Amino acid sequence: MWPSAELHVHIEGTLEVPLLLRLAERNAVELVSSDPEVLQRRYAFDSLQSFLDLYYENLAVLRTEQDFYELCSAYLERAARAGVRHAEIFFDPQSHTERGVPLGTVVFGLSRAIGEAQERWGMTASLILCLLRHLGGEAASDMIRAALPFRRHFVGVGLDSSELGFPPSLFQEAFAIAAAEGLHRVAHAGEEGGPDYVWEALDLLGVERVDHGNRALEDAELMAVLRERRIPLTVCPLSNLALKTAPDELADHALPVMLDEGLLASVHSDDPAYFGGYLDDNIAALRAAGVLTEEQFGVLAANSIVSSFASAERKAELLAEVRAHALALGVAVPAAARRGAAE
Repeated sequence: MWPSAELHVHIEGTLEVPLLLRLAERNAVELVSSDPEVLQRRYAFDSLQSFLDLYYENLAVLRTEQDFYELCSAYLERAARAGVRHAEIFFDPQSHTERGVPLGTVVFGLSRAIGEAQERWGMTASLILCLLRHLGGEAASDMIRAALPFRRHFVGVGLDSSELGFPPSLFQEAFAIAAAEGLHRVAHAGEEGGPDYVWEALDLLGVERVDHGNRALEDAELMAVLRERRIPLTVCPLSNLALKTAPDELADHALPVMLDEGLLASVHSDDPAYFGGYLDDNIAALRAAGVLTEEQFGVLAANSIVSSFASAERKAELLAEVRAHALALGVAVPAAARRGAAE
């Protein structure tokens, strides 16, 4: 497996059915069924919203700091097996605080697992606080202000949840607060929303990465800007299939076009418990579809590292691992890895 960074994964979306059942029993939360097969069958969707409905329903089992610690630890252990060497993990505090779970409970549980990542799994990791679009711009600004006492626990802010009807322009104040605090800024855009959502994320929110961005390919001028500014796109193939935001076959996915166009694209798992796989599963599915060469898988790995918010030293270390892996496979070393440092 290529050593990679995972930059687009929602920790709440890693809630596997066995852990869901265990936490439900621990916290006396009644689920629609206690049969794992019945629950797993519910993980089938016809749209982003149908997924989000179940996603938010299942969050009821997350109540205590220990719950969040176990959730994050389970993800980190699984990600390490998938070749992830550095992870930048989204979390949705509003989905918990509105249920009465204190923000500190969420942050401290997740941070405790991240603090153990290097020793336990040989990984580095950090948190990105995501704002829920469907709650609106004022709630997003309030959330950022409420989170500032916990500033040392997260490196950036993101924007997720229902995309259509909630353009980036609604969240300018929240992202301005984040920028003033020196936080990194990313946003979901161009998954269901069109290229205009990507333009707004860039021009109005000042994002450094675009999460998804598939529909940017519909706008040649936008592609040129993404290419020239080296704005990363964090692409999630199995998620796109599950939510029907891409063609039904991976052989027709936009990812090869992104690479051919010189865009800084990389592969990630999004909500792996719901969408059929972790990073290695996404790579395996792309490999089975025969749409990428082994050299291109190396480019994706190098792109993920270059696109991360890790320190320059950490990026150089991981790119050296990519270089060594390419040499071991006998394939061309990605350009970023040949340089041995981030772009």
